Amino acid sequence: MYPLMLVNPGLTTNLDDIYAWRNYQSEMENQTIVYVLVLAGLSDLPSLQLPLFLVFLLIYLITLTGNLLILLLIFTDSHLHTPMYFFLGTLACMDLCSSSVTVPRMLFDLLRDTRFISVPACITQVYFFFFFALSEISVLAVMSYDRYIAICRPLHYMQIMNWKVCVHLVLIVFVFSAAYSSVHTLFLAKLTFCRSEALQNFFCDLPQLLQISCSDIFINVLLIFLLGIMFGLAILTVTFFPYIVILRTVLKISSKTTRSKAFSTCSSHLTVVFIFYTTIFFNYFRSSANDQFTEDKVSSVFYTILTPFLNPLIYSLRNQELKISLRKTLQRLQIKNYSD
Repeated sequence: MYPLMLVNPGLTTNLDDIYAWRNYQSEMENQTIVYVLVLAGLSDLPSLQLPLFLVFLLIYLITLTGNLLILLLIFTDSHLHTPMYFFLGTLACMDLCSSSVTVPRMLFDLLRDTRFISVPACITQVYFFFFFALSEISVLAVMSYDRYIAICRPLHYMQIMNWKVCVHLVLIVFVFSAAYSSVHTLFLAKLTFCRSEALQNFFCDLPQLLQISCSDIFINVLLIFLLGIMFGLAILTVTFFPYIVILRTVLKISSKTTRSKAFSTCSSHLTVVFIFYTTIFFNYFRSSANDQFTEDKVSSVFYTILTPFLNPLIYSLRNQELKISLRKTLQRLQIKNYSD
């Protein structure tokens, strides 16, 4: 397809340019704008549809249960009413919402042969996907800053990370994520789609949408790289730079118990960050050759389904305070059942 910005045939005597312009106009006139898109889904094999549905339904239910359990423990246990667990609860909310943006639709599509979605619904899904994904990345960055203050400046922790500051940080994250998502979706809404190929994914993702657009996508691609590099580097710096200072401080701690507790908290956080960032960068900052559709789907499954599933497991299994709180809650429930 010829680029949109062709030379005006009225201002040139070059026959090749005139023929190119006429061919381009002919192609555009023959193309039909589509308002309903087709999702390729996870697999085209009918024999795999039901097993995949059952597996991902189980994963989704465990994701909902694990994150809701973390929220319940943080809400009911007064010992967990600290900034660290406030941010962990916010992360659990983001995991609940982000998985609910893509998984229910994917499960519904696994039970039918045709997977149609309207263009407005597709763009709406892109908006909420970006919003919750960026919110989660930003909350992980805020959690790094929180760990830095707690470990490196423990005497001033409650003064710096008071509740007002915590709420303001989360509000800033939400406003920033909403603005970032709005920019992408506004430019995406200006595109037209006139190709019959299916989106090579199980949800509406920006790279696949750009591939089937018949409009000029230069601005959209530019926004992905410019905003991604600009804000991505800022968030990466806030996320990882504090750990340089944290590592130096922890190595100077003489108490093995305190040191292991600090390492346990930091390692859980870093594990979640590593899983999320590697799959995001793999999907958005590499070439998009046609033979890589399977890799796209695998990476998409990781950061849309498995990351929200793994986060509560990572934090609950490596966090002693959460395990103690869970044990106390189960004991209270047992005592209540016996008394009844």
